[in-house]
Amino acid sequence: MIDYNFSTGVPGLDDALNGLRTGDNVVWQIDSIEDYLPFVLPYSDYCHFNGIPLIYIRFARHRPLLKDEKTTATYRLNPLHSFENFIFEIHSIIHKHGKGCCYLFDCLSELSSDWSSDRMLGNFFMLICPYLGSMQTIAYFALLRNKHSAHATSPILNVTQLLIDVYQHNNELYIHPLKVDGRYSSTMNALHQWQGRKFVAVNTSEKISKVLSHKTWSRMDSGIHKHGYWNSTFIEGEEVQKAFENGLCSEHEQSSWMKKLLKMIFSRDQRILDLAYKYLSLNEVLFMKRRMIGSGLMGGKSCGFLLARAIMCRTDPEKWEYRLEAHDSFYIGSDVFYTFLVQNGVWWIRQQQRDPELFLKDIERARSQILNGSFPHDIIKQFVDLLDYFGQWPFIVRSSSLMEDNFGNVFAGKYKSIFCPNQGSRGQRLATFIEAVKEIYASSISDKALIYRKQRGLLDKDEQMALLVQRVSGINHGRFFFPQAAGVGFSFNPYAWNRRVDPESGMLRLVFGLGTRAVNRSDDDYTRVIALNEPMMQPLADLEGHLYTQRQVDVLDLENNSLTSMDFKTLARTCSGLPMGHFAEKDRSLERKARQMNLNNFFPWILNFKSLLSETDFCKDMQAMLKILEKAYDTTVDIEFTVNFFSEQAGDETDSEQDYKINIVQCRPLEMKYAGGQEKDSALISSENLIVKSAGPIIGQSRQDKIDRIIYVSPEKYGYLSERERHAVARLIGLITHERTCVSCFNQMLLGPGRWGTSIASLGVPVSFAEISPVSVLVEIVAMRQDFVPDVSLGTHFFSDLIEFDILYMALYPDKNDNLLNRSFLENSGNRLTQILPDQAKWTDTVFVIDQPMLPDQASIQLFASVREQYAAVYFQKENQI
Repeated sequence: MIDYNFSTGVPGLDDALNGLRTGDNVVWQIDSIEDYLPFVLPYSDYCHFNGIPLIYIRFARHRPLLKDEKTTATYRLNPLHSFENFIFEIHSIIHKHGKGCCYLFDCLSELSSDWSSDRMLGNFFMLICPYLGSMQTIAYFALLRNKHSAHATSPILNVTQLLIDVYQHNNELYIHPLKVDGRYSSTMNALHQWQGRKFVAVNTSEKISKVLSHKTWSRMDSGIHKHGYWNSTFIEGEEVQKAFENGLCSEHEQSSWMKKLLKMIFSRDQRILDLAYKYLSLNEVLFMKRRMIGSGLMGGKSCGFLLARAIMCRTDPEKWEYRLEAHDSFYIGSDVFYTFLVQNGVWWIRQQQRDPELFLKDIERARSQILNGSFPHDIIKQFVDLLDYFGQWPFIVRSSSLMEDNFGNVFAGKYKSIFCPNQGSRGQRLATFIEAVKEIYASSISDKALIYRKQRGLLDKDEQMALLVQRVSGINHGRFFFPQAAGVGFSFNPYAWNRRVDPESGMLRLVFGLGTRAVNRSDDDYTRVIALNEPMMQPLADLEGHLYTQRQVDVLDLENNSLTSMDFKTLARTCSGLPMGHFAEKDRSLERKARQMNLNNFFPWILNFKSLLSETDFCKDMQAMLKILEKAYDTTVDIEFTVNFFSEQAGDETDSEQDYKINIVQCRPLEMKYAGGQEKDSALISSENLIVKSAGPIIGQSRQDKIDRIIYVSPEKYGYLSERERHAVARLIGLITHERTCVSCFNQMLLGPGRWGTSIASLGVPVSFAEISPVSVLVEIVAMRQDFVPDVSLGTHFFSDLIEFDILYMALYPDKNDNLLNRSFLENSGNRLTQILPDQAKWTDTVFVIDQPMLPDQASIQLFASVREQYAAVYFQKENQI
């Protein structure tokens, strides 16, 4: 056992706090006096057993904390006589008993009512505590949570050595140390549960969110004043709700206030407001405001995930309130963003971005001013309170702009979201958090975001950046933190690679660990693609599917305070207690081979999620969830989510087959649908006229249309290029696709080897989406090398762009049956590259540009694609055949 300088009387509490030290003042922030007593009694017993004088300062009207025989001396004082006399009497008592004593004070909150002033309570604490510290004492105080203004709480927070929140939940006691001066551990500021003689740090997001989510956020140091239009309006809303609950207000008046407050805090999009009015309550809207920093709207991403949770719980409360993991998120209002721009000299540059001719001018200067800018003092104080609330638990700061994730404008991948592992000192954690906020603000004026807005005619629209701050869902494994599974889901599955796959049943992209590998494109690995009506089918099953399983896992490294990727095998061996059977399966054949070869350190597990998909209700739940959300939104939706198997015992992950929690972290309308209609009979297409034929995967809307231009990158030639030359080809592709003045009415098809948009040039053509956004059809040719199979971009930001810009995607396997690539036509039909870009002649044997007017006999290039049939053909057709 560690020998601490002094003890609380509870060994487990000493371990959690690294003990008490002479000079410590300890403030227990409580909901009722009963929450104080469990800490007072062991403290008293410790003093009595060790012969340490315990002085009880009694002044409040609540029942005594200790009987006289349990103290060395009890002093009954009357604070009403005068503030000055009260301070003098306490100083005299401290001087009389000398150094090395322990002190116990009644609940300080009654002093505010006695003196009718929070400011005087703050003055009291600043006058008493330093003197106690100089006398090498230990002193306990209590303070009622959410009963005082910053005039009281700020001085207390600044002066005390320890400030500890105490919570009761389901008859269990929890502590949350907000401030512990001069001591540090990786769990010091975590929520701890009192278990016997131990205080155990809560290591699951499900439990910590459940305990804290319904507690009012205690803003100790933020100085939130109850004045101004914003706060005054919400105060009136609180009063209306209370009157309604007491039968003193009509339903019509409550409804009017609901609509008024929704327009202030939630959205300006009428379709979103209609959903909010239908599925949210006034109480819920008022609770959102209590968890907001600043004022203004909370933005599209915040609205989306809150609506999704509300829709699910209104549809089937008993099921979904159990199945969904609790959340305790925060929102940074859009007004904070505009205030930041104004005060840091960025406003007029942003105004300039409304002009299509000048929108990219000065963006680097603006970005620099944002990254080096500063926030108002009152906002910084609220940031500090937010950090104190999360303690050392990881969280993510996510963009939530006004137009983001709304109907018609997804902004997928255009703005940043940043993980904060949230380790280190309070000052270090604050600096990291502020840096993350400014990085996201700067991303709002990135060339990627501004080009997207220009393409969609949104430069002159009000696009403020609000922020969503979410606790990262998952389990703390010591050094590494991650959810057990995460992914993205679509209510419509455009990746119908087999006739048994029903597009209407939806699909998932699932990974082990953080969902970054499902959301972002990971060129070095694979994710599990799941058709929800046929979850055990795999697109690559005929290509030794077990080889194309996830091997790398994204996690938060709490020791290095960073997001990192690591090998699944290494992670599994490092983190004991993982419920491997839910997510991985032993490869029995490789296991037998390892035994035959006497390999003792063989790792047999492969991440195929077999048990999760086949032995639990997970797929049924996800399919039901997506259909409920699609029906409510009246359009296709996509979501981001996590999945964890939680246990009631901290540190012990359960193997219960059905005891999993789903956390919806994002939901947005994705206006995509199957395009049926009159389709050409594929049998009528002459094989002699074929340019390209694909049997899938084909993603996007079925269509029959004319192709005006084909841009073809020869796999054979590209494969011999250096990395530098491959990047040059990528830039060339961007020049070609944007060569036409009017690209919107000009259908371009782009064909090339490997993965379009890869960051690894050896795996494909490293274009940005902005460079290829004008194309109508995108084809990935699997032909650079024999062992290469592309992991198509389903569920990634790149895929969302394809959907939003109505780009048809297809994979082409030239050496497989039912696939065809007519290289002769593509390479011998006249290359227009030097006509449109005369200075690019060196690439004429690698990049080919074929335009429809170049074809003989007034032939045209036609496209026929059926997503449901997984068949696509590009062919030339003479005028008399049309």
